[in-house]
Amino acid sequence: MDIYLYFPFLFFVLYIISYHFLNKLRNLPPSPFPVLPFIGHLYLLGKPFHRALFKVSNRYGSIVFLQFGSRLVLLVSSPSVAEECFTKNDIIFANRPDFLSGKYFGYNFTSLAWSSYGEHWRNLRRISSLEVFSSYRIQTLSGIRSDEINYLIRRLSMESSEKIVEMKSSLFNFTFNVISRMIAGKRYYGEKVENSKEAKLFQDISKATTTTIPKANILDFLPFMRWFGLHSVEEKMRELQEKRDKFMQKEIDEHRRLKTSGSAEVVAGKKKTIMEVLLDLQKTDPEYYTDETIRNLIFIHTIFLCMQVLLQAGSDTSAVTLEWAFSHLLDNPEILKKAQTEIDNHVGQDRLIDESDLPQLPYIRCIINETLRMHPAAPLLVPHLSSEECKVAGYRVPRGTVLLVNAWGIHHDPKVWADPEKFNPDRFIGFECFKESCKFIPFGSGRRGCPGENLAIHVIGLALGSLLQCFEWDKPNREIIDMSEGTGFTLSPKVQPLLAKCSPRPHMVKLLSKI
Repeated sequence: MDIYLYFPFLFFVLYIISYHFLNKLRNLPPSPFPVLPFIGHLYLLGKPFHRALFKVSNRYGSIVFLQFGSRLVLLVSSPSVAEECFTKNDIIFANRPDFLSGKYFGYNFTSLAWSSYGEHWRNLRRISSLEVFSSYRIQTLSGIRSDEINYLIRRLSMESSEKIVEMKSSLFNFTFNVISRMIAGKRYYGEKVENSKEAKLFQDISKATTTTIPKANILDFLPFMRWFGLHSVEEKMRELQEKRDKFMQKEIDEHRRLKTSGSAEVVAGKKKTIMEVLLDLQKTDPEYYTDETIRNLIFIHTIFLCMQVLLQAGSDTSAVTLEWAFSHLLDNPEILKKAQTEIDNHVGQDRLIDESDLPQLPYIRCIINETLRMHPAAPLLVPHLSSEECKVAGYRVPRGTVLLVNAWGIHHDPKVWADPEKFNPDRFIGFECFKESCKFIPFGSGRRGCPGENLAIHVIGLALGSLLQCFEWDKPNREIIDMSEGTGFTLSPKVQPLLAKCSPRPHMVKLLSKI
C-alpha cells in the first residue's frame, strides 16, 4: 500500500526529466520550470512586469522561452540577441500578434501598428514617414509647438512669483494639445478649448479605452477567462471603437466641408494640418486613401497593450518622459544648473529657445537620452510575432512565437551600462546610437521601430529646454523624490505625481512679461 505514496513523487521527477530533455532535443531556448496548466509561466510575473521579467532573465539567461497562457513567448534582454532579432530575423519578426486591441482598435489588423508585414503595411509606413512624421512635416508645424510652449510658460509665469506645480497635468496638457493641433488643428485639454463638449467626449472615450485595455490583455493570453466574468470585454471594445470612429469621422467630414467651402485654404502663415494633407491625398487616389485609411493613419498605435490614438500615444509618452526628467533633475540640481548654463551660453537672455537651437544644445539631448534609458516609454517595446520558424542565438524559435524585447532590462543591465541605476547624462556625451546597435533602444529597432521618434525628440527637447531657460526649479521640501513606478504593462508613469517649486528666473522676468 505504501508504494502508492511514491507515485506522485515519481511522476513529478519523470515530468522534470522529460520536460528538460524534450526542450534539449527540440533545441528550444532555456525555459523556467514548472509550466503550470492553463497559465504556463504567468505565475512568474509581478508588477511592474519589465522588472519581473528582468529577474527571470537574470536567472535563466538573455534569451528565455516562456509560455504565457496559450501564447509562446520569446523574452530577449541583451543587445546582441535583440540585434539578431531586428537584423538577421527582422522580416520574420516584422509581424504583430493577433491581440484583441488589434482586432477592435486596429481595424481588424489593418492599421499601421497591427497590420502584418506586407504591401499594405509598407504603403501605410511610407505614407506615415513621408506625410505624417517626415522632417519636412514636423518642421512645417513647428509654430504649433512654439505656440503651446509659450502658452504653458505664460500660465506658469503669471499665476504667481513662486508656486507649487503639479507637473503631470501641465505637461500632459502641453504635449496632448501639440499633437491634437498638428493633426486636427484643435486643442482638447486645458483652458480655451475650441469645443468643450467635443473635448469632453474625447476625454471620456480615452478614459474608457484605458480602463478596458488591461482586461483585454488578460483575454489575449487566457481566453478561457471569458467564462469568468470577462465575457463582456469584447462588446465593450466594439462599442468604444464605434464611438472613436464616429468622433474621428466627424472631424474628417468637418475638414472636408471646410476645404470644399474654401474656408480652410492655406493662406500666409497658415500651415496644413495632417488631416488636411491626408484629405489632399484622398483627392489624388480616392480608392486607396479612403476615410478608413485616414482614420488608420491618425489612430496610429505606438504602445504595446495600451492602444490609444496618436493623440494619446504621442502625448502620454512625451509627458511621462518629461515628468521623469524633471524628477531626476530636481534630485540632481547640479545637472539642472549645467543644462541651464548651456542654454544661457548658447541662446542668451534676449529671446526664448527655438527648436533650431536644439542641435546646439547637446547636454539637453543627453538628459533626454538618459531619461529614456532609465524610463523607456515602452519598457517591453511593442510585441513582435515570428511568421515562420527561425534561429536566434543558436536556438530554434517556433513559428507564431511572440517576441518581447525587454528594453528596460537592457538599459539597466550592469554588464551593458556602468552604474545603471544612477542618473548620469554625461554617459551620453559622444554617444552615437547607430554604432551602439541595440544597447539603447527606447524607440525600438528594425523596420517596425517607432516612426514618431523624431517628433518625440522635438516635443520633449523644446519643452525641457524652454522650462529650464525660463524658470528656477526646486523640490517643495527636502525629501527625496519618490521614484516608484506605476504598474502598467508598457508605459511606466510615476506612482506619485511630481510636485515642483517653480519661479521665474530673475534675468528672464522682463522677457516673460512680453509673452
